[in-house]
Amino acid sequence: MAAERVRVLTADDHRVFAEALETILSLDDRIEVVGRAADGREAVELAQDRKPDVVLMDVNMPVMDGIEATREITADAAPPAVVMLTGSESAADVARAREAGAAAYLTKDHIADDLVRAILNAAPR
Repeated sequence: MAAERVRVLTADDHRVFAEALETILSLDDRIEVVGRAADGREAVELAQDRKPDVVLMDVNMPVMDGIEATREITADAAPPAVVMLTGSESAADVARAREAGAAAYLTKDHIADDLVRAILNAAPR
């Protein structure tokens, strides 16, 4: 993927946090944000429509939570990688995210250090 940018969809119900994520990602020319979902159902629909390489998925969202949305997204024939973003460090949440098909799990307090690396590592090559 040397010349191509990694296409990223963000899914978080907190608008200000989602905008901050997009600002961070816009500073890296290897990444292109292709959409933002405010709930899990919208994340599934946008993932099917926009065909991102990576989905940044919040665990707790309205309509459909991030775990179920991840399960639906990763069930597709050629799914994007899903990187879970959450405030929780619960081992149970990590296990549920992995079981649903998440490629990585980041707590929101470590985003500044690990976000871009997690996206690039999760993106299909």
